[in-house]
Amino acid sequence: MTRKLSLAVAAGMMLIGSAASAETLRIGLADDPDVLDPDQSRTFVGRIVYTALCDKLVDIDPDLNFVPQLATAWEWSDGGKTLTMKLRDGVTFHDGEKFDAAAVKANIERSKTLPESRRKSEVKSIDTVDVVDPLTVRFNLKAPDATLLATLSDRAGMMVSPKAAAEAGAGLGAKLVCSGPFKFVERVQQDRIVLEKFPAHWNAANIHFDQVIYRTIPDSTVRLANLQAGDLDMLERLSPPDIATVKADSKLQVVDVVGLGYQGITINNNNGERSKTPLGQDPRVRKALELSIDRAALNQVVFDGAHLPGNQFVSPQSQFYNQAIPVPARDVAKAKALLKEAGAEGFSFEMQFPNNPDMTRAAQVIQAMAAEAGFDVKLRATEFATMLKEQSAGNYQATEVGWSGRVDPDGNIHAFATCKGGINDTKYCNPEVDKLLDAARQTNDVAERKKLYASAIEILDRERPIIYLYHPKWIWALSSKLQGYKPYPDAMIRLEGMKKAS
Repeated sequence: MTRKLSLAVAAGMMLIGSAASAETLRIGLADDPDVLDPDQSRTFVGRIVYTALCDKLVDIDPDLNFVPQLATAWEWSDGGKTLTMKLRDGVTFHDGEKFDAAAVKANIERSKTLPESRRKSEVKSIDTVDVVDPLTVRFNLKAPDATLLATLSDRAGMMVSPKAAAEAGAGLGAKLVCSGPFKFVERVQQDRIVLEKFPAHWNAANIHFDQVIYRTIPDSTVRLANLQAGDLDMLERLSPPDIATVKADSKLQVVDVVGLGYQGITINNNNGERSKTPLGQDPRVRKALELSIDRAALNQVVFDGAHLPGNQFVSPQSQFYNQAIPVPARDVAKAKALLKEAGAEGFSFEMQFPNNPDMTRAAQVIQAMAAEAGFDVKLRATEFATMLKEQSAGNYQATEVGWSGRVDPDGNIHAFATCKGGINDTKYCNPEVDKLLDAARQTNDVAERKKLYASAIEILDRERPIIYLYHPKWIWALSSKLQGYKPYPDAMIRLEGMKKAS
């Protein structure tokens, strides 16, 4: 009945752009992005929108190699403490301002100094930026940073118009001005983001849509119904139980790839009054919660086995995974014993989670499993961007939330677990972890980095500010008329080369 109702609702929806030409691409998002400012934002879906709006200094290819975007070449010198980049000529921002080395310098300084910036910890290795000439920029580092190219291939490397940023300050997100293949037109919160093609883009000849519309549709059933009805051209994060339905429909296609991120339970350790609970203050209680959960069963029951169970910030398939700490089996008896030892039998806490069907089912399974060990888990469904604001403000005890993942393992942990990490909502702080993660940034020796991450994982496994549960596979559903889409492990929807069959 619920599915029939959802389909009926979907059939009655009047989507923006229903009368649009064939040059309009309509993409269904599972969540609503937060503020559209690369220095302030943190949502996964926001990064999807940025892929159309904002060019970066560096990009990646499907095999995770770094490739040119706004920077056409680069070289290291001074023992890894200097990075010099040659910049693409003839690039302009959407407001007509010229992109050059001075713009790069202004962007990095904004990331370092804007009070609201979440990129500060990501670019802290950069001491100064020199404008060598209009198309040459030099980054002078405080110490070697093996992660810098990966950093510049993400939000810290997205270039916004310095003029627009100076005029808008922290309000830039109301009308973001970048240099990507599409420019901002309008946004209606919880509904749509509309972009139009930027004719002056350096790669405009490889862009085959005049307009792209991102629709926020949290309900996976309604999102799929809109795709089936032709009101969407593609959707991100197809629910695994719907894969068979899409594959059986000749008008649709499924594309998937193993991702770089994780899903888990973030626990408030020291972020305000709501952290002052046995869960927040006692590692034994957090370990008991972990032992109450059967990761394999969770994956099978909720996701039809599509994802990969895990217990670290990188997956068991990663070369940086600490094999000495494997995924623990469920042990309800031990979980009960730990709760008794901690004096927390029958402990009750609230866990917030995104208000979409998959995460709702996952939260309910976690709730049922934890109850068998003696936990009373109260569930609170929350709109995704609002949920992240609550986390930042410390207005939570635990959150079922994930991270889309980064090319370098540093991108999965440093900002979350260092004392001053830009998105460390737990406020977990261990100077030894900081020391290890900072050291891992400063060497290109893979063997040495493995040792440093292994040591950090040992500490994090004992203290558990985040209980990692599984590593998602990214799954997209597309109209069979849509051609040229290439799946990337970072799950971004790159629009270059995509087109609709006539």
